Amino acid sequence: MNVYDFDGTIYCKNSTVDFAFWCMNRHPSLYVTYSFKVLKAFILYKRGVIPNHKFLRRLFSFLTKVDDFDVQIERYWDKNESRISAWYLAQKRADDLIISASPACIIAPIAKRLGVNFVASEYDRESGVFVHNLMYAKEKARYIYDQGFPKIDNFYSDSLSDTPLALCAEKAYLVTDYASTVTDWPPLDEETVEEVRKMIDTGWSIHLE
Repeated sequence: MNVYDFDGTIYCKNSTVDFAFWCMNRHPSLYVTYSFKVLKAFILYKRGVIPNHKFLRRLFSFLTKVDDFDVQIERYWDKNESRISAWYLAQKRADDLIISASPACIIAPIAKRLGVNFVASEYDRESGVFVHNLMYAKEKARYIYDQGFPKIDNFYSDSLSDTPLALCAEKAYLVTDYASTVTDWPPLDEETVEEVRKMIDTGWSIHLE
């Protein structure tokens, strides 16, 4: 079984942020009711005032305000499905697993189109809360272990924060240059380990470019 991160790995953008802009452009009122709150939360997060999960709840909150979500997410993937990396499509297998910190409601439609399995962060669009833990860093590895998945042959990610899951695979690869370049996972020397710790501590969507 091969396992893949999604954003920045097999998809060149951050699907959550990109879809948020997609929705704001089609529902301009979100620029007032959503964007300023997220910007404020981002500043507080960067200053260490609020933790990662609280910032992400604010970031994902636009999903609670889009009444035509089912229509918009399909239209979004109609336009952006072609951005899935060619290198991934060339090696895609039916037993692939996508594992992502993005909301499951965003990842599910594209995973269905690709015909592969997925697991992502469960976010309740009605209440605006996480149903389970955020699928990030160590949580990805914990999920694989708890669910008793078969061994991981190859793992691909654009972020060293996914090192816990990379260590579960027979072989791991780092993806850079907007999901276009695949190289071997860097050796875990002291400097790299320290970088990994910082990434996990500071939060989601920190990528090595």
